[in-house]
This record gives sequence, C-alpha cells and structure tokens, in this order.
Amino acid sequence: MLQGKKILLGITGSIAAYKSVYLVRLLVKAGADVKVIMTPAAKDFVSPLTLSTLSKNPVLIDLFAEQSWSNHVMLGRWADVMLLAPLSCNTLAKMASGQCDNLLLAAYLSATCPVVVAPAMDEDMWLHPATKINLQKIESFGNRIIPVEKGELASGLFGDGRMAEPEQIVQYLLDNFFLTRPLAGKKALVTAGPTYEPIDPVRFIGNHSSGKMGIAIARELQQQGAEVTLIAGPVQAELPVNGIIVKKVKTAAEMFTACMGVYATTDIAIMSAAVADYTPMLTATEKIKKKEDGLMVELTKTKDILKELGEKKRKGQVLVGFALETNNEEANAKEKLVRKNADLIVLNSLNDSGAGFGHDTNKVTIFGKEGQEFNFEMKSKQAVAKDIVDTIIRLYYA
Repeated sequence: MLQGKKILLGITGSIAAYKSVYLVRLLVKAGADVKVIMTPAAKDFVSPLTLSTLSKNPVLIDLFAEQSWSNHVMLGRWADVMLLAPLSCNTLAKMASGQCDNLLLAAYLSATCPVVVAPAMDEDMWLHPATKINLQKIESFGNRIIPVEKGELASGLFGDGRMAEPEQIVQYLLDNFFLTRPLAGKKALVTAGPTYEPIDPVRFIGNHSSGKMGIAIARELQQQGAEVTLIAGPVQAELPVNGIIVKKVKTAAEMFTACMGVYATTDIAIMSAAVADYTPMLTATEKIKKKEDGLMVELTKTKDILKELGEKKRKGQVLVGFALETNNEEANAKEKLVRKNADLIVLNSLNDSGAGFGHDTNKVTIFGKEGQEFNFEMKSKQAVAKDIVDTIIRLYYA
C-alpha cells in the first residue's frame, strides 16, 4: 500500500505516544520507509530503542547532536509526508507561533512536504479557545488535521481528545496522499484576494477579501497533483511558498494582465479573487488634501476577467467563477454562470454567518452549466477548497 513511500514521524510528549509504536509497525508493514523524530519529553512516554528497532532507522531527538544538526533541513525534503502523531497541546502551540526549540520543530519549519497532525490531549485542553485558535492557525498554514476521537482519556474522564487509532491514521495517509493524483500533469490558475484601485498615493478603492479561500484552493489543487499558478492581490493571509508559482498584483488591470499571460496554457482556472468592478478614471500623483466641500471621484469599469476568460475558453478548459451575493443569491449566481460562459459557479452568501470575507470558514453551493447543484455545509476554508476541487475532478477528470 505504501511501498517506497517516505514518512517522517514526529512524536511529542503525550500518553498517546504508546500508540506510535504500533503506528510505526503498520507503516513499515505497508512498505513505507519511516524515520522518527521525538521531542525530549516524548522519551518519558515511549522508548527510542523500541521505535528505532521497528523503524529500522535511528531515532533522532537532540537538535544539536552532530548528525541531527546536519540533517534537520533535509529531513523535511526527504519525506513524502511529515506526520506528527501524537501532537501534544504544547507542540501545537509552538507550531502555531513558529517556535523552534527542538529538532522536531526545526524539521517541521524546514519541511517542504505536506504535514499532517493527529492531536491528542485531555478534553478540557482540546476545548480550550487557545487550542482552537492554534488549530485554525496551523490549518491556515496548509497543514492537515486528523480529527480526534471521543473515548476514555488519560485523566480517567470520557470525552473528546483521544488520538485517532493507528489504523485510521494509515488510512488517512492513503486516502489523502498516496492514491492516484487525478490532476497530475494539469496546469491550474487561481486568483485570490482583493484588488486595490488607487485614488492617490495613499488612498484606494478596495474590499475586505482576505485571500484565504483562493490560497486554500491553490493548495488543494497542488495536493491533487496540479501545477498551480496563484495570482494574488494584496492578501491578508500568508501566501504559500512551496511548489506553487505566486504572482503578486495590486490592481484589477494587473490581475487581468497576469491572468492573460498564463490562461492559454491553463487546464483549470478558478477565479476566486474579489476584483474591483470600478477604478478611478484619474489617479492623483499627490495626496488629495481634505477640503470643506465633498470629493468627487469619477469611476470607470475594470476589465471583467471572468468574462474575458470565458470568451477565450478553449475546448477542454475548465473555468470556475465565484459569486458573493447578498440577495437573490441563486438566481444571480446562475445568471452569472451563463453570462460569463463558466463551467461552474461557486456561490457564497454574506447572509450566512461565518461565511464570506475575513472568516476562516465558508459555506458554498456549486452550480454547473449542465444544471448540477451541489450544496455543502459550513466548513473550514481548506475543507471547502477540497469540496470544490473534488467536484471539479468528479465532473471533468474522473
């Protein structure tokens, strides 16, 4: 199942570390090459000798040991996947804040491979607001989180916080990373974030888009094997740095030019950016001083990027647009689907609490040009991105 796959397993200080022994055995039995890094605290819960015997590789612990120091950068480049199981509350907090005080964290921060975590902690720790925020942060970095289970905990209580069983973790790796990558060989274009249309050197017309949705989509396309170009406006979210081509723009005109530069060779284009519909006719070269009377700014329409791409769409290309609506949502989205010659329109409504600009969650409905309709519940934007990409694969690349 995992023949020849390279797994870097990180083990932290949690009672659930005893499960890592069986996890290593399952991974090796499935054919994987497993290397283990432990935090110093993890040694109190499980023996390095046991893990090195089962993995058939030395267990690394000390950041400043000669062998570990020379290898800490290369470990994350060697691996196909880095798996942290169990992930303690302490290491989670360090990952969220970018701390690097042990070998495991040094390897994590250097990793160019996908990172998956399987948290394990007592229920009160799991439900604490700080834990939730830290989980959201590491997920926003592109890390995958294997859900915890409900059951008996080390405290003797019964509740949420148990690490997923080793069999489930292995299956998660298979399902998410080592099955056929259906978009291998495909080129994808994604736009993200707002555009800023300058009025003068210090003022602009813009919107509240953070870019989180588009960035999540770009990451998911890459996970599914696509070669991804992300064209990003002035986003608030952190841009991906590993394996995705990123082009930064500010204005609608710049985004239009960047899209046109790559669209001809693109197989999938997903226009999730919130591009300004209007831009000032004239931009002042100096800051406009405040006056007693009002200020009149004459606006002109910007290029309609989705419409232009729809007009240039060739056979075999898949074009996906977004519709953020406040009223007559479904009718407006379907009308946009036809008018822009798109294949799919992703609708989200500002009337849904927790959806739209600035949130880490979203709730979408996808409409297809053949009359299809796919409804999804409120989820993290990374999970929504997977729903969108999975829908594209199911309809066009299955």
